Amino acid sequence: MEHLKRTLLLAAPRGFCAGVDRAIQIVERALEKYGAPVYVRHEIVHNRFVVESLERKGAVFVDELSDVPKDVPVIFSAHGVAKSVPQEAENRRMFYIDATCPLVSKVHREAERHEKDNLEVILIGHRGHPEVIGTMGQLHEGEITLIETTEEAAAFTPKQKDKGLAYLTQTTLSVDETKDIVDILKARFPEIQSPKKEDICYATTNRQAAVKVLAQKCDGLLVIGAPNSSNSMRLVEVGQKSGCSTVALVQRATDIPWNSLRDCKTVGITAGASAPETLVEEVVAAFDKRYDIEVKEIVTQKEQVVFKMPRVLEG
Repeated sequence: MEHLKRTLLLAAPRGFCAGVDRAIQIVERALEKYGAPVYVRHEIVHNRFVVESLERKGAVFVDELSDVPKDVPVIFSAHGVAKSVPQEAENRRMFYIDATCPLVSKVHREAERHEKDNLEVILIGHRGHPEVIGTMGQLHEGEITLIETTEEAAAFTPKQKDKGLAYLTQTTLSVDETKDIVDILKARFPEIQSPKKEDICYATTNRQAAVKVLAQKCDGLLVIGAPNSSNSMRLVEVGQKSGCSTVALVQRATDIPWNSLRDCKTVGITAGASAPETLVEEVVAAFDKRYDIEVKEIVTQKEQVVFKMPRVLEG
């Protein structure tokens, strides 16, 4: 054991958001109510630790509805699904529960409203992310144009000159990068309609703001999360852009890059919105084994958001 001092700064807020919390509870309550197995289409949230703990309780994760046997409940993940997915479930007379985050559902409803108002829809987001696939699948194929970069925003040409424009965003984007894209679109198309309320969710915004504060106070930063978790990857980028010299994504304490952190006297720790607090505790415990640690929490925002359970699982 190295008898050296280290200060650990824990970001607050960090970890689970209300949408992730609700999605995991939906799977747990469905298992209690209907018994195992309960099937889940795609990872309920992007975190292997969470997925594996639910598997141990009797959840079975599959890629498509065709992998689900008849007469067992199937749950759709927190990221949301294209309209074709519940339609297929209904055609096959399956019992399904939708665990889509209500803030993602809000974006889906916005897409529908814009179509009804005869507006051409732009979605700012990351190609191939499940949330983006789900949102684009709310309208007919080709109806929504995906923009991922400022270059694409600068090159975008509307399909129809006589239609107005509206933009939506994925809920887990970088606040700063999204602003750059939006600024270009607004400069080019001053009449473009914005979301009534910001699409990037409160949890993404709060966690990025907390990392900006943390990055100024530490010389090393660990983001606990999964490489396929958009909000976790954005926290890594925000930490790097905010001037922290050493930033690393870790899934578990076993991933801590001790060599990179060797000269870091103050280490910041945060967790993506799909990473449980258990993993934060595990990382802190790993530091405690190696160093004489002092742990401080840096609170930038208090969160009290809670989402209701689907009616079928209430009570």
